[in-house]
Amino acid sequence: MTSYRDVPPTDLVAALRAEMDNFEHVSPPDWAVDVKTGTHREMPPVQDDWWETRAASMLRKIAIHGPIGTNHLAQMYGGVKNRGVKPNKAVTGSRNITRKILQQLDQSGLTTLKTNPAGNKTLGRVITPAGHSLLDRVAGKIATPEI
Repeated sequence: MTSYRDVPPTDLVAALRAEMDNFEHVSPPDWAVDVKTGTHREMPPVQDDWWETRAASMLRKIAIHGPIGTNHLAQMYGGVKNRGVKPNKAVTGSRNITRKILQQLDQSGLTTLKTNPAGNKTLGRVITPAGHSLLDRVAGKIATPEI
């Protein structure tokens, strides 16, 4: 049995991106064609399917690092801001993009919010059994290519 941890991340995200077409809730909003992915970027992404690719990548990161919150995920997609003659500075990625994709993954049933046992504090997003089986199924296809 092949796990999503056993295959290269780039191959897994590319194959998972193709599977994201089957989920009707994971789709870019109207404003996604004009938006930058963070303050460290100069232009919007040039790929047409960048939203689905980011959603696939976030699903993998939630599976590996979960429970994880919006701010921590935004930091993972951040970068270095060029500040001219001043020293460069690390900045986070767009929290709005991160939040919207997390909401879409929740609606698709791939992730869910985890709270502490008392129920009074949110710990972050975790992957659901449906999301886990999707990741393992896609990893199995990558590990054993069809002839």
